Amino acid sequence: MTIWGISALSHDAALAVVDGDRVVFAAHSERYSRRKNDAELNPLLIEDALRFGQPSDVVWYERPLVKKLRHLRAGQYGLAFSAADLPRRYLRRFDALRDCRFHTVGHHASHAAAGYWTSGFDDACVITVDGIGEWDCMTVGSFRQGVHRHHRRIRYPHSLGLLYSAFTRRCGFKANEEEFILMGLAGFGEPRHADAIHRDLIERTDGGYRLRHNVHRGIGDWLHDARPEDLAASIQAVTEDVLVDIARWGRRATGSGNLVLMGGVALNCVANSRIAREAGFDEVSIFPNPGDAGSSIGAAAAHLGRPLHWDGPYLGTAIDRPYEHRAILERLLDGEVVGVANGRAEFGPRALGNRSLLCDPRGEEVQDKVNRIKGREPFRPFAPAVLEEHAHDYFELPVKRSPWMQFVARCKRPDLLPAITHVDGTSRVQTVSRSTHPEFYDLISAFHRRTGCPMLLNTSLNIKGQPLVNTWEDARAFRADTGVEVL
Repeated sequence: MTIWGISALSHDAALAVVDGDRVVFAAHSERYSRRKNDAELNPLLIEDALRFGQPSDVVWYERPLVKKLRHLRAGQYGLAFSAADLPRRYLRRFDALRDCRFHTVGHHASHAAAGYWTSGFDDACVITVDGIGEWDCMTVGSFRQGVHRHHRRIRYPHSLGLLYSAFTRRCGFKANEEEFILMGLAGFGEPRHADAIHRDLIERTDGGYRLRHNVHRGIGDWLHDARPEDLAASIQAVTEDVLVDIARWGRRATGSGNLVLMGGVALNCVANSRIAREAGFDEVSIFPNPGDAGSSIGAAAAHLGRPLHWDGPYLGTAIDRPYEHRAILERLLDGEVVGVANGRAEFGPRALGNRSLLCDPRGEEVQDKVNRIKGREPFRPFAPAVLEEHAHDYFELPVKRSPWMQFVARCKRPDLLPAITHVDGTSRVQTVSRSTHPEFYDLISAFHRRTGCPMLLNTSLNIKGQPLVNTWEDARAFRADTGVEVL
C-alpha cells in the first residue's frame, strides 16, 4: 500500500510517500516552484512523487473543519467561510489524487507521530510547540508501546510560537520565515527586557504559560525605543525558560527518559540545547524537519500508527552524478568556497551535505566571504560539519551526536574557527558519521588528513530568500549568479 502524506495551503507545502512502512520520498514544494515557503503543491512535486507509485490513500496533516472553528474565534472570517482551503476540493485538481481514499489527522498528532515513529524509542515524552494547529499551540504527550496519551495542552490564543513570531516582526524580520535570524541576533544583545515581557505579555505557570494578550496580529512597536538585539535576546531568554519548564514538567508527568521535540519551535537550536542540558532527559530526539512540512511524513505516520523505516532526511529529488571528492577537496585546500549538489535533496530546512556550500572554517575572512556570496546579514555565523569522533574535542555538545544540526555547543577553539563561532561563543554543530552520509564523511576525512582540521564550514546552497538548490539546472543557475563552482 502506498500512502501520501500532505501538508499544504498554509506555508511550506510538502509531500511524503510511504510504501508499506518505509518512507521512500519526501520533498518541499518550494524547491520545485522556486518560491520560498510556497503553500501550494507544485505539479513537478506531484510528478516526482508518482515515480514511487500511485497512492491508494492520501492523509492530510490537520483537520480542516476544526481549523475553521478556530478561524472564527480569531476573527479570520474570510478564511472561516472560504472553501478554497478545503483539502478534498483542493486535491481534486490533481488527476493522480482523485480516486484516492482521503483521511485527516490532528495537526499536533501529525507532529508527534513524525517525531516518535521515526525516533526508534520504545517510550517517549513528546512535546510539540508551534505557532498554531487547529487549536493547540503546545502539547505534552507520551508514547508507550505505541499508544499516544495526552498529558497537557495549551490552546489558542496562548501561543509561544506566535509570541516569538511577533517579536520577529517587531525586530524587522519576516514572521513565519525569519525566526532563525532573530535567534542569531539574540547573541548580540542582553535580555534586559525579559521582565517587561513577563509583565506585559506572558505569565509562566507550573510547567506551562499563558499569554496576557492575543499576539496573533503582532505586538506593534512595543517598547518602541528598545534595541532590536536586546528585544531578540529577551524573547529568546523567555522562550528558553518556558520551554525548559515545560520539558521538566513533561519528564515528571510521563516518567520517560526519552524526549521527542516537535513543532516549528523545535527549530530553535539554542533552546533545544538548554532543554537537553537542564530538563533531565537521557536522550533527546528531534526530527530533521519538525515544522509543518515534516508533518507530511507525520500525517502518514499518525494514520498508520506504527514505526516508519527511513534512512535519514535525504529523501528528495535526486541528482545522479559522481561525487567528485578529489575536485572538491582541491578547491577547499586552495581556500575556495565550493558548492556540492549531489544525491537526494535534504528534507528539512538545513543543508546536510547534499545541497551544501562548503569551505575551510579557519581564517578571519571566511565568514564575510561566504555571507557576501549568499547575500546574508554580516552578523550571521555558519555551521560546522565535524567528524562525529572528533566533535567533542572541539565542542561542548549537550548531546552525544547532532547529525541534523539541531543543537548548539560552546566552541572550544573560537580563535581557530571564527567563521563557525557565533558572538556568544557557540556553534550550531552537525556531526557527520559514515553511517549517516558516507560520501560527506569521506570528504571531511580527506580534508582532515591534509590539514589536521576535522570539519568543514557547511551552509545551504542558496542565495538569501531563495529555496535550496534542487536540481542540477538550479545548481548551474547558482553558479552563474555567484561565480561559485558547484560539483
